Amino acid sequence: MPNNDLDAAPSVQDLITAFPLPTLVIGRDEKIERLNAAAGTLLGENLVGRHFTTALRHPALVDAVERCLRDHTPREVSYQVVGGANDAFYDVHLQPVAASALLLLSFQNATDLAHAEKMRRDFVANVSHELRTPLTALMGFIETLRSSARDDAKARDRFLGIMSDEAERMNRLVGKLLSLSRVEADQHVRPTTELDLRVVLRRAQENLAQLARDGRVDVRLDSGQAPLQVIGDADQLLQVFTNLLENAIKYGGNDRTVDIITRKSAHDPVLRGPAMEIVIADQGPGIDPIHLPRLTERFYRVDGHRSRELGGTGLGLAIVKHILNRHRGRLKIASQPGKGAQFIVVLPLDA
Repeated sequence: MPNNDLDAAPSVQDLITAFPLPTLVIGRDEKIERLNAAAGTLLGENLVGRHFTTALRHPALVDAVERCLRDHTPREVSYQVVGGANDAFYDVHLQPVAASALLLLSFQNATDLAHAEKMRRDFVANVSHELRTPLTALMGFIETLRSSARDDAKARDRFLGIMSDEAERMNRLVGKLLSLSRVEADQHVRPTTELDLRVVLRRAQENLAQLARDGRVDVRLDSGQAPLQVIGDADQLLQVFTNLLENAIKYGGNDRTVDIITRKSAHDPVLRGPAMEIVIADQGPGIDPIHLPRLTERFYRVDGHRSRELGGTGLGLAIVKHILNRHRGRLKIASQPGKGAQFIVVLPLDA
């Protein structure tokens, strides 16, 4: 039988149909009277005329609906739809319709906001953890120098050396964080300068020449003789290749070779056009494929202890990813245990 409240407001269906959010109307008999297509997609079809608990099963949401039907007071409630790794979060606004017994519910998908908040919490926790370790070491050594090692010159020199290393570690982390912040701020501003990638690659090779000599690593650059013209930010691309080359030298192992190879692709399937590929390949122990999808996450390390010993912050590849996003490029990683690793920078050539 038609609901008198709906008869008095014949435009309700038209209104909720026009709403961009999933929206439904619950009547005085606690049954669903109307819903728009978006609500049908979210909650299921054939719900009109059925009790609202048929579609709304979350306890907090059910309780909020029952309270609104009793006291006609607007409310907001949030709930989570559990789906394994793809949990969804919704903010629901409950609004009684004036001069009627109808209750209007609209659903706002807050999944992206929830994930962003989780990333923020994880980021703060990771930064705190990374800073706490060297700070704890510094505080411990300072206390020791003030007490038992006050008059021990040999111990004092050793502790001061360790303290200097820990301070430099914090300085590197803060520098990377500032660099990441700057890169993220510029990520949506496309570069406009034409440059020769050979110059950038040679400069990265020169900057790390001493590190390569210390590790007895032979860095071979094969870029041909013709200019490799791309549109890009020279300083940021230098940061990309310096980071990848430094990783290859450090983690590829001593007495090995690191190759830098450039090649053109007539059509990259992801960039949908011609592209330049720069391959940085090492002969190190390789990386288990299970780690590859997460290597560009902030603070993700395959071997955390060894990475910290070598001065790694866990932010380098995250910075690389953001810089390449700004250049409309991408990073491919190929590796298998015992067979080295290849980090391939792909940049568009359709400038």
